[in-house]
Amino acid sequence: MSTNRRFWLKQVGLGIAGIGLSGFKSVAFPDNAVILLRSNENPYGPSPLALKAFAEHLKISNRYNWEVSPQLISAISKKNQVNEENILLGAGSTEILDLVGKYAALEKGDYIIAEPSFDYWTVVMDNLGLTKIKVPLSADKKLDLHAMQQKISPATKLVYICNPNNPTGTICERASLEKFIAAVPSKTLILVDEAYLEFTQQQSIIPLINDYPNLVVAKTFSKIYGLAGARIGYAVAHTAMIKQLANLQSSANMSVSILSKLAAIASLKDDKFVSACYALNENAKKYTIDELQKLNLSCIPSSTNFIYFSLANFKGDYFQKLTDNNIQGTRIYEEQGKWTRITVGTMEEMKRFVQAIQ
Repeated sequence: MSTNRRFWLKQVGLGIAGIGLSGFKSVAFPDNAVILLRSNENPYGPSPLALKAFAEHLKISNRYNWEVSPQLISAISKKNQVNEENILLGAGSTEILDLVGKYAALEKGDYIIAEPSFDYWTVVMDNLGLTKIKVPLSADKKLDLHAMQQKISPATKLVYICNPNNPTGTICERASLEKFIAAVPSKTLILVDEAYLEFTQQQSIIPLINDYPNLVVAKTFSKIYGLAGARIGYAVAHTAMIKQLANLQSSANMSVSILSKLAAIASLKDDKFVSACYALNENAKKYTIDELQKLNLSCIPSSTNFIYFSLANFKGDYFQKLTDNNIQGTRIYEEQGKWTRITVGTMEEMKRFVQAIQ
């Protein structure tokens, strides 16, 4: 095991020989530590290789990132098995969503989004004059692709698919998603947000980009790669679409810092870190769902690093209990059923969470 990896494992208190779950130890926290279970961040931090890249390149922060962009784009294209011309970098996938929203709003009309879904970024389209059409989820809290398709009209400029969906954690089966994409008119943009797909075993929809020039896939390094604060994401789309989106950036591929780009390049090389984070998340998620169900709280099966559950049967003030125990959660997303979301942290964090609400 490298010195750098040993350092990381010591820092997060895991102490592992290899990446098997049996070797991991829980993280120890002081009683007054704030536990952040609100934004679906990776509690294990960036990979050791990313940390090394940050540390070794601090001195070149005075330089622009022109020369590093092609290196990262090349690494991303190889990982996704697409051409470099199919990639556009952004400051987190949020910038990619913003760019697609701005492009969709070049002509007046409407856009379609599930309710609830990740919608903070849609303020861009709202402010630019597009009309929001919300489509309720199915009874099992999944995106209702059929109902979304039925809402598409000649005025529809964009359909947004968050897959897996935030905040529900549910996923569209790939065959159903392919069928949906094929049915969307070619003049309507399809934006598929795969921020959490690495927490599943499902194949990305990226291989379809050349068959559907109206398809844009948003990816991010914020979640399983642990680089949320570094703000780096990217779009994968047909070359013609990438050119259109790049025209909405003042300088294409330049909004991400040189350090973030180098950390992203390093992260793509650290498959062991990704595998370890995936396994740790699955373990802590299963524990938490089991404990929530023991409290008679309904949970939605999650394909992500967060859990969507109902407070309808909760006794007491859930949010006050979080506050009293220095835990930051989120909010009620659906009043009917009192559905809320909690991020899956480390096993120790989730034990603290369960203890707090018992």
